[in-house]
Amino acid sequence: MAYDKFNILTSTAVPLSIENVDTDQIIPARFLKATERKGFGDNLFRDWRYNSDDTPKQDFVLNNPIYSGKILVGGKNFGSGSSREHAAWAVYDYGFRCVVSSFFADIFRGNCLNIGVLPVQVSPEFLEKIFHEIEKEPATEIEVNLQNQTITLKSTGDTESFDINSYKKENMLNGYDDIDYLTKMKSEIEEFAAERPF
Repeated sequence: MAYDKFNILTSTAVPLSIENVDTDQIIPARFLKATERKGFGDNLFRDWRYNSDDTPKQDFVLNNPIYSGKILVGGKNFGSGSSREHAAWAVYDYGFRCVVSSFFADIFRGNCLNIGVLPVQVSPEFLEKIFHEIEKEPATEIEVNLQNQTITLKSTGDTESFDINSYKKENMLNGYDDIDYLTKMKSEIEEFAAERPF
């Protein structure tokens, strides 16, 4: 399944300054029954967003109308816990296209990259700058440039570089998942196979 191409994303951000956010908090286990990647955004951070009677918890950041955007800024060690790919699906389905943290669990990072969500790992110092600027002005914009592998606070001009696997970078720039990438190489694969005896 192809995803939107990711080149430069400029957006406001939602600050979730909580460390060690695990995948069960991102999408509770009781919502993992669906097999399609749709509808998970409704239950992103379900137990933090809603009371038992399904009324929104007013003190949770996703229920605060002053925060919005396609970038989620999380605390250190974001996406730890079980390997459920549904956590990345929920982030994507809610509308986020980038998650920023000072450290990601490897499996969560991989799951994000597989579905078109860019995980940007920054230094703890830069993460604090981001939280500070958003707290000071919720309309603060962040620019994420995948081609140049930079993240910039538009209000201050502060910039930091981030790392990404070159294969995943190419896929995201083109809006490919792994199957799309192989399909793009179909003629080369067929040519290679034709030159090899059975």
